Amino acid sequence: MTVRRAILGAWLVLALAMAGHVARAAEPPDAADRGAIRDVIDGQIAAFRRDDGERAFSFAAPSIRHMFGTVDNFMEMVRGGYRPVYRPQTYRFGAIEVIEGQIVQKVHIVGPDGAAVTAFYIMEKQPDGTWRVAGCALGGPEEQSV
Repeated sequence: MTVRRAILGAWLVLALAMAGHVARAAEPPDAADRGAIRDVIDGQIAAFRRDDGERAFSFAAPSIRHMFGTVDNFMEMVRGGYRPVYRPQTYRFGAIEVIEGQIVQKVHIVGPDGAAVTAFYIMEKQPDGTWRVAGCALGGPEEQSV
């Protein structure tokens, strides 16, 4: 493992830990919130596809924005550790679940290399009612068809 990859991993762990200290959701989001969550993720993926780092970074929760500090740092992390999210061939939304009090949107992705993964987006509702991405972890595919 390279030093850079170890640092990126540490950033992710910190992001997930920080997200855990945000107000906890007691129940799954309603239909309007589910739509808003999907719009945020769609918007961020669209921005990644256009290499619009400013726009992609705008969908990040304040804790993530603070952690990375700059668009360049954020985009370097995404390009280096989240290729399937950065350049998906296809993706579709799976279930939204409450996991340990956090809203998690599953997204089934086929990455640029053709490999299927599941992205687990931790979503955070802001005081103004908008949703932002508070973390993302990649795992093995939960379903084979994307």
